[in-house]
Amino acid sequence: MNSTEIAKLAGVSRSTVSRVINNYPNVPAATRKKVMSIIQENNYYPNLSAQVLAGKKTGTIGLFVIERGQVSSDSLSNFLIMNIIESATSMGYYVLTNIIRDTNNYKTIESIKEVFFQRRVDGGIFIGANNYEPLIEELIKEGFIIGIVDQDMPGANEPNRIVTNFDNEHGAMKAIDYLVSLNHQNIGIINGNMNRIAGPKKFQGFMKSLKKHGLNVNEDWVLDGDFSKNSGYMAIDRLIKKNIALPTAIFAANDSTAFGAITAFSEHSISVPDDISIIGFDDHMLSAYVKPGLTTLKVDFIEMMKSLTTNVIHAIEGRDVEVSKFMIGAELVIRESCRRIG
Repeated sequence: MNSTEIAKLAGVSRSTVSRVINNYPNVPAATRKKVMSIIQENNYYPNLSAQVLAGKKTGTIGLFVIERGQVSSDSLSNFLIMNIIESATSMGYYVLTNIIRDTNNYKTIESIKEVFFQRRVDGGIFIGANNYEPLIEELIKEGFIIGIVDQDMPGANEPNRIVTNFDNEHGAMKAIDYLVSLNHQNIGIINGNMNRIAGPKKFQGFMKSLKKHGLNVNEDWVLDGDFSKNSGYMAIDRLIKKNIALPTAIFAANDSTAFGAITAFSEHSISVPDDISIIGFDDHMLSAYVKPGLTTLKVDFIEMMKSLTTNVIHAIEGRDVEVSKFMIGAELVIRESCRRIG
């Protein structure tokens, strides 16, 4: 069934059917009622492409997760995704979801761009992007409404760029301040992905707090990571195998990294927190249940994703956006992975 067949059954022109579907005012009430009755009887759904050409919204936003690993095995990524879907659903929107494995793959990028240029979505949200991501910048330049989790681009204030950030720097400073309050002076860090804004911002906070407390940084204890559990494991495994003095405490760029670090310490018979303390960042859903319970900085992901999704949809609908760039703070959650020394 298409609009031409509906027009024949109703005894009207195809353009009249189109005016009824798009709720134009210049259609007699009796004609509108007759056409709508036939549409309902035949379970007719207007062609999406036709609606888009007529300037209608699709009622769909795109959610794009940039991740090389298995998203399904990461409960935090799933938590973020579901919060966006729930928020969008509550506002009457569908969510088209896609995982981007490689932002340098031409075919992948072209397929994502097609989704926008063919107007299959009204806007998009990106999670896990580098701070500067050419695909995102191109879409914003073309005028598409784009929401981004964690980005800091000074001077980039386009109204269609909706950004939400963790307060990475101050959160990291809180973590180091807490370790210092427990008399730790030899503190290391497992960094996150330094191409994403959270990586360098957390490292800046780490360095600022050490400087504030008059503590020196030991380059041997500045470890590479990428926010994954495996990177935390590998960072600590490599450190221990160097056979050098260990710090008394480690700040992990996120809780997944901390989980990997705790596993590596355990395999080398190093006890957390008896031999070394560790503090994370995020308050991952599993952080209260690992052994020992992980001391961490809690981020309100529910509020973060709700605000981002709401602002993206408000921008799509031409409504006022409360703020195009907003920051979510972090709250210290004390569990068992850190101990006082001295």
